[in-house]
Amino acid sequence: MTRTVIRGGWVVSMDPRLGNLRGGEVLIDGDKIVEVGAKVNAEGAEVLDATGCIVIPGLINAHQHTWQTGLRGVAGNWTILEYFRHVHAGLATKFRPDDIYIANLVGALNQINCGTTTLVDWCHNNPTPDHTDRAIDGLIESGIRAAFFHGSPKPDPKPGEKPFWEVPHPRSEVKRLMGRRLPANKGLVTLGLAILGPHYSTYDVAVSDFKLAREFGLIASMHCAGAAAKTPDGWDRLAAEGLLGDNNNIVHGNNLSDAQLDFMLDRCVTFSLTPETEMTQGHGFAITGRLRKRGHKPSLGVDLESSISGDMFAVARMALATQRATDNDESRAVAGKLPDTSSITCREALEWITIEGARMLKMDDRIGSITPGKQADIVLVRADAINMWPVHDPVVSLVTQASIANIDTVLIAGKTKKRHGKLTVRKMEGKLSELAASGERILREMGLAAAA
Repeated sequence: MTRTVIRGGWVVSMDPRLGNLRGGEVLIDGDKIVEVGAKVNAEGAEVLDATGCIVIPGLINAHQHTWQTGLRGVAGNWTILEYFRHVHAGLATKFRPDDIYIANLVGALNQINCGTTTLVDWCHNNPTPDHTDRAIDGLIESGIRAAFFHGSPKPDPKPGEKPFWEVPHPRSEVKRLMGRRLPANKGLVTLGLAILGPHYSTYDVAVSDFKLAREFGLIASMHCAGAAAKTPDGWDRLAAEGLLGDNNNIVHGNNLSDAQLDFMLDRCVTFSLTPETEMTQGHGFAITGRLRKRGHKPSLGVDLESSISGDMFAVARMALATQRATDNDESRAVAGKLPDTSSITCREALEWITIEGARMLKMDDRIGSITPGKQADIVLVRADAINMWPVHDPVVSLVTQASIANIDTVLIAGKTKKRHGKLTVRKMEGKLSELAASGERILREMGLAAAA
């Protein structure tokens, strides 16, 4: 096994027991972190020089529809209702399996480029097993750690067909994936379910899908926002039947009542928020503050590269700024003045894109912090660059000033995926050309090329 010591950087471990270590060292043996400290026993280890860098755990993108990578920017001026009409009922229907493959491959590589080491790929445009398999192929080829959340397409129903909201998640396909493609969920790419939930399905379908996830021991993630709910009382009925639990993940959740939030959190349901998309497309303001008032923290995701960037630092910054603004306004209204200090620290915002993402995936024993025994998913952020230097507080500098340009090195399971600011992948130009050709064909077939 290869031993590597990361030396000379400012380690932001995100482990409360270890804290931040200026000039700290991290020893890696194979795919695991084995020691973290001011000085580690690294005799014979290869040295990874982190001088001028902040060393952090890999970022975790808790929600992204990576299949839309070839449609970057297309949805930037659309509300959620336009998005449903143009994307799910339109553009999505033109995707071939290889379109999903190249989108997932390049989208995942971009996440690595941005410092993300774990991607939750919420794949809800897979009408055939071939589409699903090619989506997984793209993730595996990229080398990213990914949770592939298997979903279902949402086209307008054709005559004689059931609408998507009346169709249960396919048990046979989940069984196939568990048996052949992603057996035992032990590799870098693991399986979860991207189900409709009561917001986007009938109650019977929701019950079927919740039970399916429990049967296979999988996380069941679902959207809750946007269009009007298909089953308005669905959450209350699911709770009454004892079907909500810690394997359930809600994306968005903007229109949930306080009572619904309370009983979901009491049952250990997790929440993944995408503040920029939610505000842009019309979901509303993220429920970050409502969760915090109940003693809970969200994970965060990019959501749609068809409308925003894939940079998780930008996502955290947007989430932090909008919630601080909301809290400031509330303080003015209630107390007649600003809060005595900011309502949320930058450290908490960094937690949203590291350890909280790991907790949502039930992987906090493996990822999310630089802790001995965990996987060596580590990022070196170039802090001596003109946009960050000087660094007085590494956490504040990361959250308020870091960008893609500062991502120097990315390790996933101990393997180098980016070094000195460049991805280690070969023939990137060809992959980008393939992605562009895919997106252009799909837009052309929908008559949207000129508008794009």
